[in-house]
Amino acid sequence: MRFGVLGPVTAWTDAGKPVTIQGLKVRALLADLLVHEGRPVPADRLIDDLWGSQLPGNPAGTLSAKVSQLRRAFEDAEPGSRALVKSGPAGYSLTVDSSSYDALTFAERVADGQLEEALELWRGPAYADFADEAFVETAVARLNEQRLTAMETWTDASVSELAALVAEHPLRERLRASHMRALYRSGRQSEALESYEELRRLLADELGLDPSPELVALHQSILTQELPSRRSNLPAPLTELIGRAEAVTDVSSCLASARLVTLTGPGGVGKTRLALASAEEVADRFADGVVLVELAAVTPAALSVSSSLTDAVQAALDVREIAGAPDIVVERLAAVMGSRLLVLDNCEQVISEVAELADRLLAAAPGLRVLATSREPLGLAGEVVWTVPTLEVPARDDGPDAVGSCSSVQLFVARASAASRDFTLSAETLADVSVLCRRLDGIPLALELAATRVRALGVRGLVARLDDRFRLLATGHRGAAPRQQTLLAMIDWSWELLSPDEQVVLRRLAVHADGCTPDAASVMCAEPGVDVLDVLVRLVDRSLVVPVQGSEGPRYRLLESVAAYCVEKLRAAGELESMQQRHLEYYTSFAEEARPYLYGGEQGRWLQLVDEDTANLRSALDRAVASGQLDLAERLVDALAWYWYLRGRIAEAVRSLETVPDSARASAWRVGFMYVQGDSDAVGERDRWLESADARAQWWIAFTGSDLGDLVTCQALLDLALKSFEADGDQWGVAAVLVARAKHAHVRSDVEALHADASESARIFRALGDRWGVLQATSWLSAHAELIGDFDEAARLQREDVQLAEELGLWPELAGALGMLGWTEIRQGDYEAARAQGERALRLVTEQDQRSTQALAEIVLAFAARRTGALEEAETRLRALVEAARRQKDPVLYLSLVLTELAYVVELRGEPEAALGLHVEAFRISEEYESLRGMCWALEGIAACLPDKTVAAQLLGAADATRAAEGFLITPAEAEDNVRAASAARAVLGDADFEIAWDAGTALSPEQAFSLL
Repeated sequence: MRFGVLGPVTAWTDAGKPVTIQGLKVRALLADLLVHEGRPVPADRLIDDLWGSQLPGNPAGTLSAKVSQLRRAFEDAEPGSRALVKSGPAGYSLTVDSSSYDALTFAERVADGQLEEALELWRGPAYADFADEAFVETAVARLNEQRLTAMETWTDASVSELAALVAEHPLRERLRASHMRALYRSGRQSEALESYEELRRLLADELGLDPSPELVALHQSILTQELPSRRSNLPAPLTELIGRAEAVTDVSSCLASARLVTLTGPGGVGKTRLALASAEEVADRFADGVVLVELAAVTPAALSVSSSLTDAVQAALDVREIAGAPDIVVERLAAVMGSRLLVLDNCEQVISEVAELADRLLAAAPGLRVLATSREPLGLAGEVVWTVPTLEVPARDDGPDAVGSCSSVQLFVARASAASRDFTLSAETLADVSVLCRRLDGIPLALELAATRVRALGVRGLVARLDDRFRLLATGHRGAAPRQQTLLAMIDWSWELLSPDEQVVLRRLAVHADGCTPDAASVMCAEPGVDVLDVLVRLVDRSLVVPVQGSEGPRYRLLESVAAYCVEKLRAAGELESMQQRHLEYYTSFAEEARPYLYGGEQGRWLQLVDEDTANLRSALDRAVASGQLDLAERLVDALAWYWYLRGRIAEAVRSLETVPDSARASAWRVGFMYVQGDSDAVGERDRWLESADARAQWWIAFTGSDLGDLVTCQALLDLALKSFEADGDQWGVAAVLVARAKHAHVRSDVEALHADASESARIFRALGDRWGVLQATSWLSAHAELIGDFDEAARLQREDVQLAEELGLWPELAGALGMLGWTEIRQGDYEAARAQGERALRLVTEQDQRSTQALAEIVLAFAARRTGALEEAETRLRALVEAARRQKDPVLYLSLVLTELAYVVELRGEPEAALGLHVEAFRISEEYESLRGMCWALEGIAACLPDKTVAAQLLGAADATRAAEGFLITPAEAEDNVRAASAARAVLGDADFEIAWDAGTALSPEQAFSLL
């Protein structure tokens, strides 16, 4: 349903059919609701508007009846539209928006600069059939004012339309100016002058005023015939603009709502090209045309910068030279602007003078809009600053389709194909093109310069020579401006515009890898008498430093080409080595500052802070090792090791820790990471460093080593660490030991110890605010819930862990939580859900190289596969797990569980003897770890395969009795295997003998039952 008030009040269906609304009061009700544009109108207000002092007998009831009539009229015309009329506590309202109500559509089009389309909506006077009603008076006045303003701005309005409006509003100066321009452009100069004289007399006679200076200047321009006709001097593009379609649309939209738009960005990013394309896009909106004013030739060395600027504008407008003082020249220029877009290109050299000129022209010429390009904003009120981004570059792991869709790749390929007809984007060139676009930061000029060298060097040759990029990209297109013919010239152009302080700060920033914080910049770029942060802001304004949003505010980085240029400036200034040393010392101190906060309540915040500076920290470590400063390297790796673990950067941790092989502290960390990787040499390395390990190192080795099965040694280390932590009052250490002990209790199926240690650990970690620790503790509380059969509680805790791990970005812990949730869903029999959790966990652990967690994900997927009939998939996954576990020097904790499940698969495939051997091995491993639950699983599996069904029944009885005594729940999934084993035994023995054997087994311990074999 659509509604109109720009003329008689009307309603139409979406198909354009008029809606018949019977009754004057019902139509008045519609008009009143439309006046309020969707806002609720109180019933009392509607009653007063519709009936005034002549109220009906039951006003509220009568109003309700009129509302019902209006709804019925809508519904009859278009089913479902009765709902448009709503009622509520605040009153009645009509649902409308800019797509269904012409008054709102009009306002939207005016705001977007679509004046002709906006004015076409008018069908007569607003609210024509209710114009005398008081309730529409304000709305009518507002709409009429909007219409007049639009007519004054619309430069394609006809002389007759403007003449009619001038007759109604003879004292409106902007309307009179539009009328005078329209007459002048129609060749009726004398009538334009007469119109001015008429206004001058009316102002003097009725108000005692003179015409405004703007109107006087327009009158003078008409007298001297200096008012230019519509023209455009935009150059025709020589090549297609690639990768900027959305940018052109966005800038065009900005020009519809803002009178000054400034495109900023680093040199070579394509500001001028985007400005010209955007100006071409909106040219039809400006009756007096679009004019480009190129300002690169206006330099601070000019005798008068202001005069040089106005000369450039006059030349671009093609108007005769205006004589007089500078203020008079600007006034006359403003008078001839009319409805025009002025494109001011390359403003950065004389930014202050350009800003002053633009400010005065915009103030004096209401129909003028300015689109500027500059390395920095003009800094005027109302200015919209649109930062031109570099082109999109492919990520390192993007596939062929993603690489080919990147705008930087598309630009390079287009220009390279033009330069070398044999060049195409193919499987052979894809990787090199991707690297090239990333290394050149997606800067269009750099890509275009590189494309010219493809014929001579090939893409691989280009990539190989990127470290010498300024010689490589030293020739370009002859038609370009000198500063755009080489990459070096482009950056030189920016460098030479900087003050000495700005040059010092900019070159010192280049020592950073992937940006820095303001605090780091203050330290790294410090120079007596220089306010680094103030300079930094100016460099951002000049588009030489790129601000990016960090977790706690802005970070600042250099594009790679600018950084390479500034490194050479550092070398030339003799500062390179000293700045690299300053960088190393600063980031070593930063890492040590961060370390204690990674344990406790500030953990999430500091993880993000370290995340953002990983490139700087890596660069600092590389420099420490390369320069032989192993003391600093040791401090760095020791400070960062826990961060690497939390973030799952295991390979990076091992590689970094190996750079200081003689450090006891670093080697203890390395042992733990070797355990995480499943490295069988971890035990030997552990024994080398145990004597020198402090409490934290003892805990770390025990915590990571538990998964590989040496529980005796790990328990002893935990006991030693706990004594030290308690003596030192280290509550984090105490809680961490309890978490590790909970894992051991879970292996033994010691339900009470598991709950006690996990609960106390969770309490301490919560008090400390350490969310990693809370995650660890609650994961074992969920394991306890799973052990006692409270699967709903287990799943609830695991879902909380998933959410918490996602919030912190702890991907290894997230994978573990997903795996545990998947295991709970296996126990509940929800195999599809378990498969989904397992697959997601497996993707994460593959990325993070977490072998122990990977095993959990694989176990979940294998169990789900067997229970859904995918025996081949289950066997493949389980055999891979068994083989990996057997390569370890000690049995891993999950081996008995995997052997039991593999045995069931083998049994179902018709190989009971092979299955029996696997179940026997699983029992012996569970017995070694004192895992009663594992022994029960193995006994039940043995019973399913054993030829002697009397012994089989006894084994089932022993397992059942142990389960009952220990509170081990048997789930429906497990029950299926047990029912199958019991049924086979009953079929051979008969019910009576089966029960006798079963009862005999209930008196046996698992070990005694196993001895029956």
